[in-house]
Amino acid sequence: MTKKSKSRFFSKYQDVLQLGAAVLFLILVGVYASLTGASTAGLSSSAVWLLIVAASVGAYMAMNIGANDVANNLGPAVGSGAITMGWAIVIAAVFEALGAIVAGGEVVGTIKGGIIDAKQISDPKLFAWVMFAALLAGALWLNLATAVGAPVSTTHSIIGAVMGAGIAAGGWGLVNWGTIGAIVASWVTSPLMGGGIAAGFLYLIKRSITYRIEKTEAAARMVPWLIAVMVWAFGTYMMLKGLGQLVKVGFVSALLGGGLIAAVAWALVRKPVARMAARQENSKVGVNRLFTWPLVCSAALLSFAHGANDVANAIGPLAAIYEAVKSGAVATKAPTPLWIMVLGALGLAIGLALYGAKLIRTVGKEITELDNMRAYSIAMAATLTVIAASQLGMPVSTTHVTIGAVFGVGFLRELLKVNYAKMEAAVFAGHQGQDRLEVEAYLQRFKAAEVLEKKRMLADMNRRTEARAEAEGALFAKSERKALKKAYKQEIVKRSTVLRIVAAWIVTVPATAVLAAFLFHIVAAVLS
Repeated sequence: MTKKSKSRFFSKYQDVLQLGAAVLFLILVGVYASLTGASTAGLSSSAVWLLIVAASVGAYMAMNIGANDVANNLGPAVGSGAITMGWAIVIAAVFEALGAIVAGGEVVGTIKGGIIDAKQISDPKLFAWVMFAALLAGALWLNLATAVGAPVSTTHSIIGAVMGAGIAAGGWGLVNWGTIGAIVASWVTSPLMGGGIAAGFLYLIKRSITYRIEKTEAAARMVPWLIAVMVWAFGTYMMLKGLGQLVKVGFVSALLGGGLIAAVAWALVRKPVARMAARQENSKVGVNRLFTWPLVCSAALLSFAHGANDVANAIGPLAAIYEAVKSGAVATKAPTPLWIMVLGALGLAIGLALYGAKLIRTVGKEITELDNMRAYSIAMAATLTVIAASQLGMPVSTTHVTIGAVFGVGFLRELLKVNYAKMEAAVFAGHQGQDRLEVEAYLQRFKAAEVLEKKRMLADMNRRTEARAEAEGALFAKSERKALKKAYKQEIVKRSTVLRIVAAWIVTVPATAVLAAFLFHIVAAVLS
């Protein structure tokens, strides 16, 4: 079979091959669980089968987390062109698995954020059913969201599922409604925080670098500082989140440690960045190249931290089921066997490799056009928002923060385009009756000018416009200038994609809750 025919074969049967690989992995997990996790003497056959099926469902959940959630870490870097899809998947799969195994911790919280009061469930068997129904409901919802191209919160998926299964098992009194209210509020605060911070960083980059006449000189001065800020943010983030299960670090200590690492990074990159900037053309394209490696590193570090934290959404409930079945105890904190940790790590990597490309494209390319500077702003927004929120005790979702940051970058671009159209219209109005070539030449000078010079030129145009009335023979009539502004106002952020994603966010918790309640009754009917 030639290379071309192989390519046609894989393209034709891609869906079947992906599904086959996924099913094979789940079967192998079940077989391994039967030989390892379920080999506990004295268990009934139904308990053994519950463990085997729960292990496969846990692996299924981990695969869906890899397919859906990892796009938040990779989407901006891939969408900007800093890294190819293939390399992004390889890097993320490795670092997700390392994060899950190395820093996933020996203890995994099974009741995320105190959603239900496990003390009210005295029967370990009933508790295992609740966790199983929640795990399956969360996985099914993530699978559906991935299929329709909607990046949703895996944490919120399992939270809604635990809530629904808990209500089905013990009534509405089991639910901590204060926590649920805080989660609902985070649907608004998370995207707004991410969007605001991302827009702020992008505007800082534009004002300090791309709005300058000598862009590469400005970049040589600013980029080392921007890299140092990124290193500080990621250093702090990794100490608080990525390595938090291995070494407990206080918030102030993490900030100081991150600052020390950032100072070292600034000293190391200052001269290499200056040399690289000197070799680039004086344009946005040249400046963008200076952000390539920081973005690659950010994708790897975010993947490590994600694997360390969000793997608990898959293996936490599984560890609780294992503990409940094996020892007959209801545990809100369950010691996690190594084989369960490895199962979660493999599930993340395989799910990303098989199905992650679709959501990576959605985050990186289908919401708004990204370049390296915009992707840098998004990565910074995601990191800083999660750091601030974790310190304030806000239950934010990294998915909501990252997508909000993408929205913020896109809407800032729209705002700047509209403002420039207004400025351009003012230039036309101030040159009425003059030769069009002269107007176009003035516009070119206006476009190349720095921010303060633009303001001066615009003020001059406004004074000239106000000083004389519109006369016949004007270069552009008032109606023509309005048409110009309207034509410039483009939908840089794709509204249809935004609406689809927001709708998926809103329904995630209630949808998984209803599905988990339904599945709990089925499980109870089958196993009781």
